[in-house]
Amino acid sequence: MRTSVELPRRVAVIGVGVLGACVGWNLSRQGAQVIFLDADRPGEGVTNWSFSWVNASNKTVRRSYFDLNVAGMAAHRDLADAIGPDSWWYPSGHLRWAGDAAAETKLLETAELLAGWGYGVEVCPGAEARRRLDPAVAIPGEVSVVFYPDEAWVHGRRLVGRLVGLAVAAGAELRSDTAVRDIGTGADGGVRTVGLSDGSRLDVDIVVNAAGPGAARVAGLVDRRLPMRREPGVVARVGCAQVPVRRPLHAPRIEIRPDGDGSVVLHSREVDALIDTGEEPAELARLLHDMGQQVVPGLGDSRVTAARVANRPIPADGFPSVGAVPSVPGYYEAVSHSGITLGPVIGRLLAAEILSGKRDAMLADFRPERFRAHTSHPPG
Repeated sequence: MRTSVELPRRVAVIGVGVLGACVGWNLSRQGAQVIFLDADRPGEGVTNWSFSWVNASNKTVRRSYFDLNVAGMAAHRDLADAIGPDSWWYPSGHLRWAGDAAAETKLLETAELLAGWGYGVEVCPGAEARRRLDPAVAIPGEVSVVFYPDEAWVHGRRLVGRLVGLAVAAGAELRSDTAVRDIGTGADGGVRTVGLSDGSRLDVDIVVNAAGPGAARVAGLVDRRLPMRREPGVVARVGCAQVPVRRPLHAPRIEIRPDGDGSVVLHSREVDALIDTGEEPAELARLLHDMGQQVVPGLGDSRVTAARVANRPIPADGFPSVGAVPSVPGYYEAVSHSGITLGPVIGRLLAAEILSGKRDAMLADFRPERFRAHTSHPPG
């Protein structure tokens, strides 16, 4: 077990999305030698193509998961204080309403549960929400709208850029456009080296698998089985002269949020369901744009500027995989959906575990060892 003064000689963080950036920044600021490795550019993958909504209101399936996300929200506020909010942190709250009576009943039941757990919740008629909170949104006047005042949205690419920049200034190294081809282990099975697509090889003490949708492949490099869901989603960005919405919205069929710099982000589970039918991303984006205009008429003069289908990094049971894998000394995982919400808290907790060897109880339900340690092979 390492103590806080016995720092790893070098930590390779594989994947520089929001989780990798948060882990690497926390390690670097505590004196570890960090090298960021990404097959693309920092923050340009799923982090840049997610709804980027910081919340715990959608995380009530397990109390420990809700608590972890609440801690993630608090960690974002702490991070904004530590590095400055700049142009990445937008604590604007979040609006949600339903499209039919059954869905509204469920929404209000969830709001009541959350209030009982001490979560910030306000319920008001649609007419009041439109007048007081978002005048440009076509909310039916008679529906019940739930407002979560403590929620936020994040510009993920800018946050990643800020964290990586600070880490590099503190001595970390960044290698972009460089894929990891293999991970070498020693006689004890522990991590020793990382081989890269440019033919180079790094001597390392620690590997952090924060590779998002590619995490299962990276795990396989140490003979580790990490089962992942296949759950693609499409996000469209819409350019507009003036952003008409003030905060993230969950309308009955579509999710909308501001994106800064004259841009709005659109996402819909309904449109996600069309991905495997073979529809082109441009057509999916057009559908999102049409749906968005029904909720925010001011988007009628806007245009789609970019769209992408990205695979969400979700372990098979839907919960994060965070921490050491005991069967492979020196190998750690930081793999999760809701990485935007969880990045700062996972970054802090995992860095502390790597540097001290102490496992935080908040991660008890999300340990990697709940999955079988090694890859399984079909019987011969």
